Amino acid sequence: MNNELLRSSPSRRSALRTLASIGLAGSAGTLALALGGCSREDKAAAAGTGGPAVVKSAGEKVAFKYPDNPSFDLIYLADQLGYFEGSSTRPQYVGKIAAPQIIPLVGTGEIDFGSRMVPLVISAIASGADLKVVAAGGKTLQEAPHMKYFVRKDSGIRSPKDLEGKTVGFNSFGACAEFVTKKFLREKGVDVTKINFLVVPDEQAEQTLVTGNTDLAIIHAPFSGRADNAQQLVRLWSDFDLDGGLGGMAPYSGHGRFIREHPEATRDVVVALAKAANWVNANPEEARKLVSKRINMALENVDRYAYVDDLVVTEPPIQYYIDILQSEGKLAAGKVEVRQVYTNEFNPYAQAPATAKS
Repeated sequence: MNNELLRSSPSRRSALRTLASIGLAGSAGTLALALGGCSREDKAAAAGTGGPAVVKSAGEKVAFKYPDNPSFDLIYLADQLGYFEGSSTRPQYVGKIAAPQIIPLVGTGEIDFGSRMVPLVISAIASGADLKVVAAGGKTLQEAPHMKYFVRKDSGIRSPKDLEGKTVGFNSFGACAEFVTKKFLREKGVDVTKINFLVVPDEQAEQTLVTGNTDLAIIHAPFSGRADNAQQLVRLWSDFDLDGGLGGMAPYSGHGRFIREHPEATRDVVVALAKAANWVNANPEEARKLVSKRINMALENVDRYAYVDDLVVTEPPIQYYIDILQSEGKLAAGKVEVRQVYTNEFNPYAQAPATAKS
């Protein structure tokens, strides 16, 4: 770990938000968003729509459009920790964007960066979307899994086979929760066609399970911690139990045009992300406190995250999902190769092409 990544202290300056309404058209429909100003009042970036921001004069900051969601996210932490200070770019927050919309909107350039799971990126590239993974994200550990599996204590569900005929809630189709789960269940002899899969946002998943509208909930951090503490629920597994964490990398992707037109700004985004990731790994409890305040949730209910060191992208987690997508009939063999999906070009901490398991 680079020591310099840990030296910056959180900025104490208040945020300046200027809101305007814009309409963003995604591949799954039209989404109305509020376009926010940058978080630094003395260096707020000008708002722009319909593509990446344009530098008008030397030294002007590039604003990149990013969702403003209730989540454990390195962009928000990097901004709060001051890691965009002295760089060529600033986040320009837009309104809350539903998880299934993030990658489609990155692919069209309606937002410039987004963090969602590898299979969604692979599928978008296969369909012709212009985007690429520029930084690795979360790392699944036994003590810090990417997602957890809960049932009601009185449900009688204790084994994979018990899920046949039941309803499973997860945050979106086409991502880790669907594919990691289906792969695991098939390996356990479960007929997944007998399971009803229902999309439920992570922040609502616990309550939906408690009220009986689902029978099993797959919940991501930070909200999984609240379910761990719910008296009516019991945790069955985590994704670490299912695949040893290979499917847990949640990377950051950038729109191709922004990357091409603003390589320096892209590098600054990746560096800020890497600094924030390494800070979280070194200060997990402090990170939980910051996230607790951001999402207005009691600290004891906020699950932690772990991140790939320096956010250097490695190939096995990507190949893992290419293989799954092909086995699921969602991707033709040879349609997308690993090297099409990611680049470490903008990460100064990537010393050589990475091939080791993250």
